[in-house]
Amino acid sequence: MRHPVIAIAYHSGYGHTVRLAQAVRDGAAASGAEVTLVAVDTITESQWEELDRADAIVFGAPTYMGTASGAFHVFAEATSKRWAAHAWQDKLAAGFTNSGSMSGDKLHTLQFFATLAAQHGMGWVSLGVHSGWNNAAGSEFDLNRLGFYLGSGAQTDVDVGPEGVHKGDLATAEHLGRRVAAAAEVVVAGRAALAAAA
Repeated sequence: MRHPVIAIAYHSGYGHTVRLAQAVRDGAAASGAEVTLVAVDTITESQWEELDRADAIVFGAPTYMGTASGAFHVFAEATSKRWAAHAWQDKLAAGFTNSGSMSGDKLHTLQFFATLAAQHGMGWVSLGVHSGWNNAAGSEFDLNRLGFYLGSGAQTDVDVGPEGVHKGDLATAEHLGRRVAAAAEVVVAGRAALAAAA
């Protein structure tokens, strides 16, 4: 059986979100998936084709002014050709985002990603881990320290560089990568079994 193919379509304005994209990649790759990073602001035709052949696409962008960055919105609108052709129908999707504030309206960005996936007929993979850092025994290094369920949310102080991305948030992004890889493995195996039984 082949390994699942996962593409991470992301935009990073100041280098913080690419670190999260790399963490998602590392989590998925550790689970045996073939993973490709695609920076959507410099996407090439061959990278569009990589998205088309992927079993799962993970969307990532910083949250600016309460939604995904403008560069990601440009990419999202450009996917309309794929939407018209049902090219991404029944793929899996997931999402991650980063902002300077603990909340920063990141949920809206994750909802935007989920809506984009739904318009393409994709299946959404949630984070799948309870909130961390919400009791006396917890710590800021818990998985899902910010309490997002729809996807992976990260907070990075606005006056630090990419090296300042929180270790707990990187670990949460890795978890998301592992979860997407596990879900994609089930889909790939199931489709292979159905094809063999046909």
